[in-house]
Amino acid sequence: MQPDRFGSIPASQTREIDQGLRSYMNSIYARMSFGLLITAITAFGMSSSEQLMQVVFGTPLKYVIFFAPLAIVWFGFNPSKMSANGMRLSFIGLSVIYGMLFSTIFYAFQMVDIAKAFFVTAGAFAGLSLFGYTTKKNLDGLGTFCTMGAIGLFMVLMVNLVWGMFAAAPLSTNPMLMNIVSVVTVLIFAGMTAWDTQRMKEMYNPAIGGEYLSRMAWSAALSLYLNFIMMFQAIIHLMGSRN
Repeated sequence: MQPDRFGSIPASQTREIDQGLRSYMNSIYARMSFGLLITAITAFGMSSSEQLMQVVFGTPLKYVIFFAPLAIVWFGFNPSKMSANGMRLSFIGLSVIYGMLFSTIFYAFQMVDIAKAFFVTAGAFAGLSLFGYTTKKNLDGLGTFCTMGAIGLFMVLMVNLVWGMFAAAPLSTNPMLMNIVSVVTVLIFAGMTAWDTQRMKEMYNPAIGGEYLSRMAWSAALSLYLNFIMMFQAIIHLMGSRN
């Protein structure tokens, strides 16, 4: 038998890495799905109460709800400082808040349109994530481009929000503009989904302790969760017929 001159990884260790990576990725998707489930239950439950909808969206409390996700994402998710349990609680809180925001969808669209948009988003997301996991091509360039696009999109949405506070006709009343924004949103977060998946796969290291690996999984779940809901929001705008 020829000696191993190139330092190749033994087959048994390779199997352990593959199993560990598979378990790690499954935990990310499970946590993301858990967040989506919380968001869906919260949105449906809140939309069923006109009194609660009035309290949240008929008062200045709505501005707190609008900006709360930004505060949680920017200040409430730091794997180097927060415990896994703390990140889990932040993720649940974010999922509830997005559920409150998405409760208006049940007033704006028919249930069949919501279901259709969800399944289209889920199918696209699964395909993009599979591509990011299996492709040998480095997607860092795509990730950088999409990140810059997401920042620009965020600025447009903030301008629209502020404009809507003070203008009689907010930018969101322009169908052509909002259709363009929705198409751009789908493209940006489609690219982000593929890149994030590849990045999560490459960041996995079996030598990392369980606690920190769990923090990484919560952070990764947040990224995929945000990609999914941004795509869903844009797709339902493009596909749905408003009530």
